[in-house]
Amino acid sequence: MPEALITVIVVLAALAAVGLLSAVRVIKQYERGVVLRLGRLHRDVRRPGLTLIVPVADRLRKVNMQIITMPVPAQEGITRDNVTVRVDAVVYFKVVKPTDAVIRVEDYEFAVAQMAQTSLRSIIGKSDLDDLLSNREKLNQGLELMIDSPAVDWGVQIDRVEIKDVSLPDTMKRSMARQAEAHRERRARVINADAELQASKRLAEAAEQMSVQPAALQLRLLQTITAVAAEKNSTLVLPFPVELLRFLERAEPTEDEDTGSPSPAASMAASGRAATAAKKQPGKEPSREPSRSGRDARSGTEEEIAPTFRPMAGESRTGAAEPVAPFAGTLPPDPAAARRDPAMVLPELQVTGLPTAEHIAEHAAERAAQQAAERATEHAAAERTSTGRTTERTSAGRDSAERTRKNR
Repeated sequence: MPEALITVIVVLAALAAVGLLSAVRVIKQYERGVVLRLGRLHRDVRRPGLTLIVPVADRLRKVNMQIITMPVPAQEGITRDNVTVRVDAVVYFKVVKPTDAVIRVEDYEFAVAQMAQTSLRSIIGKSDLDDLLSNREKLNQGLELMIDSPAVDWGVQIDRVEIKDVSLPDTMKRSMARQAEAHRERRARVINADAELQASKRLAEAAEQMSVQPAALQLRLLQTITAVAAEKNSTLVLPFPVELLRFLERAEPTEDEDTGSPSPAASMAASGRAATAAKKQPGKEPSREPSRSGRDARSGTEEEIAPTFRPMAGESRTGAAEPVAPFAGTLPPDPAAARRDPAMVLPELQVTGLPTAEHIAEHAAERAAQQAAERATEHAAAERTSTGRTTERTSAGRDSAERTRKNR
């Protein structure tokens, strides 16, 4: 009898220990416990720490109170301006009422995920492409409001919603790149135009200052020559005023009043007329007499050009004409005249590259000879063609006569 009593006591103690162990629950600091006793919600929410429940009658549901980060899968949609885009986002939310999260919704995480995808598609269709790219703060607030409205009844609070990435088609990317390039080019052109305007104003002021002091322009020319010469160039180009040549043309008369000999301009005109006449007569060899006469006229008038130009040059420098005695002598001989081409040098000016009467006549003669040779070649080709055609006709006539004779 005592042994049976001891056995019963031991069994009861073991059952009590097992029941006590099954009734003990530990709730973590970031969790809350919701107790369902016999299927009904218990009013008290269990706090973090050690808690006891009725082993058979109670069921404990632990709810995580931390902020949950949920990525929203990329959603493809069409914007209000008919552009196809793919947008993905991320949602931050937490549970504020554990009882509502357990009782009112089956799985609050899945419900929030589906609501986030639906809201993201809706916000894509209501927005323009520019808003998706540049005005994301406003879209984030609207998306947060759309998700938070039904989540309040679930005991869930939406903490933050962010749009992560907006994927565009390749064609749209190229179009946007061209648009951005066009905007950059427009800004660059506007900046260049402003720079040109400012530079033109500065240049106008500089020209006004140089007009007051003419020597400043000469100094600027010398500075330019110095800068060009510093580059070790083999050719140095000096500007020669065309007005000076026109001044010389007006200063030279068509015929010298003292000697009666034609001027170089008249000689060049005569040479040109002779060359034109030579072109009109292709059968004759063009004469070179006008070039020799032009050279003689040029050499004969060299002494008259220098005394004519000197007083005018002095007048242009001083601004007033001074009385100059008539030139009675001859110019001193030039030691380098034998090595210099007289057709390439003007006395007192040494301006190179001007055409002479001899060059004009030679050029006209060469052109006339070339045209005569071309006409002779064309004539010979025409004769060969006509001879070939005559030979063909004769052969055709012979063949026809032979066929007639055979037929007879």
